[in-house]
Amino acid sequence: MLSWVVRRTRLPLLSLRCLDCRSESATTGEGRFRVNANGKLLDVWLLVRCVSCDRTSKLTVHERAPVSSVDPVRLDGYHGNDPDLVAAVLLDPLLARRGRFALDWRGAWRLDTAPVRADATWPVQVEVVFADPVPVRPDRLIAEHLGLTRAEVPRRVKCDVSLRRPTTTGFNFLVMAEAAVRG
Repeated sequence: MLSWVVRRTRLPLLSLRCLDCRSESATTGEGRFRVNANGKLLDVWLLVRCVSCDRTSKLTVHERAPVSSVDPVRLDGYHGNDPDLVAAVLLDPLLARRGRFALDWRGAWRLDTAPVRADATWPVQVEVVFADPVPVRPDRLIAEHLGLTRAEVPRRVKCDVSLRRPTTTGFNFLVMAEAAVRG
């Protein structure tokens, strides 16, 4: 069995309309939080920057939350702009829904694989593991890496998930030999 791993190479861009220039693309840059305390209440924002005009906007992480309700380790991460915490907050689907943005993963991930050997015994079984929740369509991933057309993929591949729906969870597939498909 071969193992393929999908990894994030950088944080994805955000599909978020800029209020100044109407561009649709924003980035977290190096990842910064803004923390504001008002008495015993806390506001935390993730700062994002427009790729076109450099305008900074805020995505609400916590709004008027009692300081005692925020984990002290997490609060230290907000103050220290912890890169892992920036990634965790940005990849949280609840934040995307509240902030009304989508993530643009183009160019933000890679596939680590071992090549299929020419003398491999057919059919070849492959396990795909996601190190990060990168949404990819299995048919595109398989076609691109194996050098197949997307039309060939359903004929030559048996998969335990829908080939045409993006997934962020691991899956297995079986690649049939070309001769077995024709015969």
